[in-house]
Parts: sequence; structure tokens; C-alpha cells
Amino acid sequence: MSDDTIRLVTIGRIIRRRWRLLTVLAVVGALVGYGTSLLFPPRYTTSASVLLPGAWEERELLTQSEIATSSVVVDRAAAALDWNGVSGRELRDQVSAKASDGNIIKISGTADTPERAQRLSDQVAQQYVTFVARIAGDNTDPEATAGPEALRKMVVQTSRRITDLAEAADPGQTVESVQGRTELEKLRTTLQEAMDKLDQADPATNKANMVVMGPSARPTGEAPPTRMQLIVAGALMFFLVSVIGHLTAARVSRRLRTEPEIAAALGSALLGTVDVPDERPAHRPEDSALRPRIRRLLGLDIGWDVPTPQTSGDEASRQIRYRRVCARLRDQLPTPRRLLVVVPDGDEIARRAAGQLVAEAGSDLLLRVVGVSVTQPMVPDRDNESGALVVLSAGSWTAGELAGIAEACADAKHEVVGIVLAGTVWTRPTRSAGRPRDAATLALAVGNDARGDSG
Repeated sequence: MSDDTIRLVTIGRIIRRRWRLLTVLAVVGALVGYGTSLLFPPRYTTSASVLLPGAWEERELLTQSEIATSSVVVDRAAAALDWNGVSGRELRDQVSAKASDGNIIKISGTADTPERAQRLSDQVAQQYVTFVARIAGDNTDPEATAGPEALRKMVVQTSRRITDLAEAADPGQTVESVQGRTELEKLRTTLQEAMDKLDQADPATNKANMVVMGPSARPTGEAPPTRMQLIVAGALMFFLVSVIGHLTAARVSRRLRTEPEIAAALGSALLGTVDVPDERPAHRPEDSALRPRIRRLLGLDIGWDVPTPQTSGDEASRQIRYRRVCARLRDQLPTPRRLLVVVPDGDEIARRAAGQLVAEAGSDLLLRVVGVSVTQPMVPDRDNESGALVVLSAGSWTAGELAGIAEACADAKHEVVGIVLAGTVWTRPTRSAGRPRDAATLALAVGNDARGDSG
């Protein structure tokens, strides 16, 4: 895969060609999510609202939120609830508070049942209001305890004294008497205004007068993450990781996919490309193991990043490609035209293409098919062959693996006379009246028998 930007068509190709594997992995992820949900019991959350009258700054509201979840408040709520085996330390992780618009503190409680969650949030809200009221009214100074009430009494007494002084003043209409009574009235008005401002600024009568806005609602559903959310998240996570894994593997893959790269790795020229019908291979004895069956079931036996198979016309049109390759071999090989056909082990497409080449070669072009391991390549020594023909499929082998096959051919005194690339094509289920596929299989078997006799 090149370093170009990944396009949606690439992801679509992964989903289209690996949908079985992706489906299995998504189901596994859903099972993992379900198992995770069993480890964590369902949780329920509800909130109780506390109204803070008066004017509050943002930092003051944040302070009140911290007070609502403080250890003092939560410990008192735990003592009031008296739940068996539940301490205040455990409840602190189940209680949260935040300030919202309108000077409202929302206190949320989380528990394993809706009833306990409702009781927890209501009790914490009540303890919070009680604690704040106690702080605002708690003072050991008797004069400070009297507070605004004592000041009101002093204002009333002062107002009466002002009235008495006004009546005792000279009742005449002199300038001095009028000015005296006027000053006394101004003093009375000033005292009253000061008392009004004191009432408005009194924290004990305003900010400490918090109100719980009714009981919290009993939750009707689980708090996230719910069991269904965990199942969906597990399936989605496994699906995405699988797709990303495919893209990453394609990025770091060194398998050759283009004709010039393959020709350069083998050190020979490309003679042509042939088509192989895209169908599952017949059952072979070596395929009785479980692993190959699983690979075929999940669609892993064919690479997802190889070119998309094109639609093939019929068997006659496909045979033309094989005949052209055979004709090119006849033109460049001396008589007798014997050739060793090298096929990498595990390349099913190339193996089927080699069998078709054997069937199309006829008697004047004798082809012997051998399978070569790419990990430890070993080619039979040269007998009467005029060279070696390498048949393989694109996108299956790295440059090092192909170079190893070329070196094995050189060690056995075989010159690589050409390369044939095999690709898959879509076909209709009906077969043409041309040469049956059994002939190709029979020719391949004969070639393998000849190989065994020569060895």
C-alpha cells in the first residue's frame, strides 16, 4: 500500500472483502462488553436541587459545590442513612455537586438501586442546607448573637428619642427651632435607611436561607455506561481496531503488487497475465487441518488489498491468454521445448494457473510443475529443461522471497526465461463447452508424476 492518503474506497474494500472476519470480531467485542457489564453492577443516579437566594459570584458558587460534597456533609448523611456496611468515605465517591444557572446547586447521588440513589441525594442536600445554616448562625459573642435584632431595637429606641427631642424643642417658628426639627427628621430617615441596607446585606437572613427544591426524582434507568452501551462499545471498538489493523498491516507490508517490481525481483521479463476463475479450490488431503478451513471461512485465503477481480467473459476468452503465453514460450525456446514451471507453495491461484498452462501447452511444449517453498527454496537440478517459468500471483510475496526463488533456480542451473502473473476474475456458474477443468487437473498430476520419476 502506498503512502497516499487513505480513502474511503480503501475502507470500503476492507469491509467488503473482510466482512466475515469483521463480523466475528464485532461479536467477540460485544461479548467482551457483556462480560465487562457483569463485573460492574448497574448504577442509578438522581439529583436534588438547592436554591441559593441572593446575589452570588461564580467563585462563591464553586465554593458551595465543594462544601456540598465535603467530608463533614457526607459523613452526616451517612450517619443519617445508617446503611449497613456503608461509611462516609465510600459515599464520597457516589456523591457529586455542581453549580448551574440561577444560583442552583445540583447534588447527585449514585447507588445500586433507584430507591437508595433517591434517598442519598435527598439526605446529602438536607445535610448541606443544615450545615450552611449552622455556619452562618454560629457565634459565641452574645452581642453578635443578637445581631440585627438588637440593632433594630436600638433603632426603634433612637427613633423614639428623636421624637421626644423634637417635641421638647422650641415649638416656635424661629429659624433655629425649624432647623433643629429638620435635622432630627433627617437623622431618623438615615437610621431607617441604614437598617434597610443591613437587612439586605445580612447573610444570616439571605444567603444562609437556602431552600431544597423538593425531593429528587426516582431514576427510571441505569446510569451510563449501561450494559447495552458496553456491548455496543465493545463491538464498535473491536470493529475499528480490526479496520485500523488492516490499514496498518497494508502500510508496513512489503509484498510486491506491480508487474515491474515482480519482474525486477526475479530478474526476468513478464510473458503475460492469465485469469483464474474466482472460486474456492476443491478439497485436498492437506486441507483437512482446521486452520485452512478457518481461513477459507473467514475469507483470509485471498488478500483484501489485491486488485478487485474483473468480470470474465467465458472460458474461451480466458484460454486465449494461456495460448498466447504458450506461443511466446515456443518462439523463444529451442527444441526440444521442455520447461520447469515453478510455483510458490501456498499460492493457490498460481497453482491453478500452472495447471491450465500445462493443459494448453500440448505435446510440443512439455511443462513440469514443481512447488517451491519460499522459506527454504529448493528447485530440482536441471535435466532436459531449457529453463524455468515462474508462475505466481501479485500481492502475495516480498522481494526477498522472490529473490530467493530466483537464486534457487540459478543454483539448479535453471535460467528464469519468463514470469506469468495469475489473477482472479468473476465467472458465472455455468461453464462453456470448451476444454473441461479435469484436463488441467490431470495434466498437472501427470507433470507431478514425471517430477517424482525424475527424482
